[in-house]
Amino acid sequence: MPERGRVHRPQSLRARTTLAAVLVVLGALVIGSVAFVTVLRLVLVDGVRAGAESGLEQAAARVEADGASAVDGYDEVLVQVVGDGGRVLAHGDDADPPALPTADESRVTLDGERWLLVADDVDLPGGSEATIVYGASLDAADTATTAVVTLLAIGVPLLVTLMGIGTWIVVGRSLRPVERIRREVATVRAASHGVRVAVPETGDEVARLADTMNDMLDRLERAAVAQRRFVADASHELRSPIASVRQHASVARAHPDRIDVDELTEVVLAENDRLAGLVDGLLELSRLDERGIGERRAVDLDDLALAEVSRTRGAGVCTVDGSGISAARVLGDDRVLSRVVRNLVDNACRHARERIAVAVREVGGAAELTVDDDGSGVPESERERVFDRFVRLDESRSRDAGGSGLGLAIVRDAVRAHGGSVEVVTSPLGGARFVVRLPLGG
Repeated sequence: MPERGRVHRPQSLRARTTLAAVLVVLGALVIGSVAFVTVLRLVLVDGVRAGAESGLEQAAARVEADGASAVDGYDEVLVQVVGDGGRVLAHGDDADPPALPTADESRVTLDGERWLLVADDVDLPGGSEATIVYGASLDAADTATTAVVTLLAIGVPLLVTLMGIGTWIVVGRSLRPVERIRREVATVRAASHGVRVAVPETGDEVARLADTMNDMLDRLERAAVAQRRFVADASHELRSPIASVRQHASVARAHPDRIDVDELTEVVLAENDRLAGLVDGLLELSRLDERGIGERRAVDLDDLALAEVSRTRGAGVCTVDGSGISAARVLGDDRVLSRVVRNLVDNACRHARERIAVAVREVGGAAELTVDDDGSGVPESERERVFDRFVRLDESRSRDAGGSGLGLAIVRDAVRAHGGSVEVVTSPLGGARFVVRLPLGG
């Protein structure tokens, strides 16, 4: 039910466009018509006045030469010679007493006809003075004005109506492809594959809209495919540690003599760590997808790298060379950037034979972080796919090695959120080199 007092407005773009066009054109025509009639009226009245003044001059000259009786033969105009006290000394055939107004440009109505009066003082032959009044009919001007107003009163509504009908038709035809695109897009469902809208061959804004809509459908389809793959992979990855714990627990319950408590505890803790790592990685990726990075501030990338070198050396997992770390400051989220450095260092340690190397430097207006290992490296054909989620290229990148398949995906998304880039190339150590480039800041 519509809210009380709420003004109803047409919801159709076609109706709104037509209404707006009608109102604009109607307003313009009304203003133009009023202006035209006003100017026309002024021009016509000026013509009548000019004629009256010309007749007045001629009549005044005759009166001054022949006396007041010189106006007795005037017809179809108003002519009076008025003396002192308003007494009519002489008049034309159509200007019977009483005396006409002597004020210049007066207007009077006689027998339903309007007249414009002009007046002037004259000297009579006997030496006395009088005022001569001359009137010209406004009938022709009034008739012309009425005819124009009548034509405009009929023509303007007719023209506006035709314009409204034309606008309705033109806008309807223009919006027909848009409506078709809307119907086609409305039929697209999550399970639809390869459904695209038809692109008209007009090359106009509607064609560009269709191209943009198809690009959006492409992105949505890729996103839906990636989401389904991600959910399937995540379900598989989460199912594996749960199944392992369940299997060992079932064996321990059925055959308590085959698995002691320490072995069962070790399995449960290890699988719990895997689950925690998976959940933590999924949450980090979700945060990057939804909110990007947090507050940006100056971060010393070299400090983050030195902290990871110190941590890794303390763990004794592999030999770490940090001699290539030099000062470099970027603008970003220190927590996310610390996660980037840690994931790269942990990845390098998992796949290194003996040693890794971490370096930070400024190159061409960017901070460059490199992490090398002396492992088996990444085949060139897999160097893009290695950053996808839940991707393991070979058995060396196994779950037993501690990888969840999310570390490098987090690195890629985090670096892109900072406006940087990441790639993997061949390392001088013989394995893989991961190169992160971030804009300098601070």
